[in-house]
Amino acid sequence: MLTISQLATYSGVTVRAVRHYHQIGLLPEPERDASGYRRYGPTAVLRLVKIRTLADAGVPLARIARMLEADAPAFAEAIAQIDDQLRSEIDRLETSRKQIAQLTSGDGLTLPPEVIGYLNRLREIGVKGRVLEGERDGWILITARWPDRVREWIPAKFEELKDPRVVKLYQILSTIADSTAIDEPLLVEAADIMAELAEQAAAAGHTDLDPDAKDELPFDLLDALAVEYDPRAARMRELMRERGWVSWTRMERVTE
Repeated sequence: MLTISQLATYSGVTVRAVRHYHQIGLLPEPERDASGYRRYGPTAVLRLVKIRTLADAGVPLARIARMLEADAPAFAEAIAQIDDQLRSEIDRLETSRKQIAQLTSGDGLTLPPEVIGYLNRLREIGVKGRVLEGERDGWILITARWPDRVREWIPAKFEELKDPRVVKLYQILSTIADSTAIDEPLLVEAADIMAELAEQAAAAGHTDLDPDAKDELPFDLLDALAVEYDPRAARMRELMRERGWVSWTRMERVTE
């Protein structure tokens, strides 16, 4: 007959685990002998080894008692259910690992790879600082609203970067953002380029991201975001309205 310490050692668990199994009714607690010690026989060893094996395999303690008493078919069914649960948990953890890995790149946590590629292309043409940060955060807002459509829109954004006027526009905006002064001539030049691009898009019938993208809230958030990043964005909006356009975030003509 074994003491609790010997039982734990033989079965590959801790004394604390044995006591816990007693408390939750998983392992029957034997009577004490004349010396006041609990003594365990082979039945206890066998049950404890089975408990440890099932627990190590990921079976919840709450289900082990029923499984120990189950016949072969019921035991197999319970194992299959637990296996399905473990597969789901593994999938969830794999997804979490991918998200954690994306934290190293910062942008990748909230943006799809296509948008990351677009932001990298902006870096290549010289976009930096607050303009690049604003572009990134703007795409986060857009992706949150239209997660299934963003990948469809990105190719057109890459195509736009082949236009020297678009490259120049981004470079002007980066120059403006690098300074704290209100450079009216540069603001006007940027507004002229944006208005010219808007007219071209309107002539081609491409003034909207998508015919279904009629939700005003994301565009209001984009306008507000621009002003939060740089109060001079409010002046840019005024200049765009003077040229007949609501703002640079939505290619709509002023109707007032």
